[in-house]
Amino acid sequence: MSDTFALKPDLGRYAVWTFGSPTPEQAAEIERLGYGAIWVGGSPAADLAFVEPLLAATSTLQVATGIVNIWSAPAEQVAESYHRIESAYPDRFLLGIGVGHSEATAEYRSPYQALTDYLDALDEAGVPTSRRVLAALGPKVLQLAAQRSAGAHPYLTTPEHTASARELVGPSVFLAPEHKVVLSTDAAAAREAGREAVGFYLRLSNYVNNWRRLGFSDRDVRAPGSDRLIDAVVAHGTADEIAARLGEHLEAGADQVTIQVLGGWKNLLPTLAQLAGPLGLTPRS
Repeated sequence: MSDTFALKPDLGRYAVWTFGSPTPEQAAEIERLGYGAIWVGGSPAADLAFVEPLLAATSTLQVATGIVNIWSAPAEQVAESYHRIESAYPDRFLLGIGVGHSEATAEYRSPYQALTDYLDALDEAGVPTSRRVLAALGPKVLQLAAQRSAGAHPYLTTPEHTASARELVGPSVFLAPEHKVVLSTDAAAAREAGREAVGFYLRLSNYVNNWRRLGFSDRDVRAPGSDRLIDAVVAHGTADEIAARLGEHLEAGADQVTIQVLGGWKNLLPTLAQLAGPLGLTPRS
């Protein structure tokens, strides 16, 4: 086990997950609302050029990658970017890395070995384990996350997965699951938005296998996804109902819940503003 577990990162209880980078102005508002971090998905490029503008526009907000894809972002370049950002904004950037999906990556091969090789390269380049996390769903990569990084960033999971992950990795490992939300009491419309977001992942074996491990049936994980599956991975309803669902991850052992607002950029800040109170956040004046 790494000796950096005492340095488990503190990114606040709730963060925001975006597909692609928000603007600096959006980042400033997210910070003002009381969220602790922004996780930027979409396999960002190795130069991580989006990070500094977000940190420059804020004072305490942290930025994380959710995730850098090891097949498209060479470790040496990512390490250079990490050190550049860390030098300018100490302890405000967290490097999330992962292997992506075999169905979407032509280079995909021996993913576990490729991931360990990537971590070796980051070690050689001086990227500390305390400032990196792994995308992890299954037991093997969750254990690797506990051994070679500060923790894990599971995506498209449930509080039940969070509980099992926490039991597996122990109390000192950082755990930040992602959860999608639709602020709407129209269940049919919310599920439609959920299916639009989740449909791609129903074709990816690592997610489908993880859902099966959680007890979902073949019928649940067959496109377009059952109501049971969509309701499990996409919280919808009132702000209070969504906050209660997200809080289940914390009760199950998460250190932070990363919230992905569905429906496009136009919904991002209005939804986050309405959730802030029920989530117990304190907006800045």
